[in-house]
Amino acid sequence: MDDILPGPDCKTMAEVRTGVDHVDRALIALLARRFAYMDAAARIKPERGAVRDEARKAQVIANACAEARAAGVPEDAVAELWERLVEASIAYELAAFDRR
Repeated sequence: MDDILPGPDCKTMAEVRTGVDHVDRALIALLARRFAYMDAAARIKPERGAVRDEARKAQVIANACAEARAAGVPEDAVAELWERLVEASIAYELAAFDRR
């Protein structure tokens, strides 16, 4: 962990790649946590039709875009990523609902 430098401190591509790989591992761990919540939602929701909630989807994407703006991250890229993430989460939750 000590060999992971912040992006602005990297001087070589090896350092950049080490940092990116570290962030990717952290993102996967966070995605695993997020999908565990989808499992919980599938268990809690009383009917399959409750899985897709367009108002909540819009809220989640808007929240992510606001966080992106505050962090100086490209908002358009985040909106696109979150659109795909939320749709993948809905598909996952539907499958989890069907399994129960």
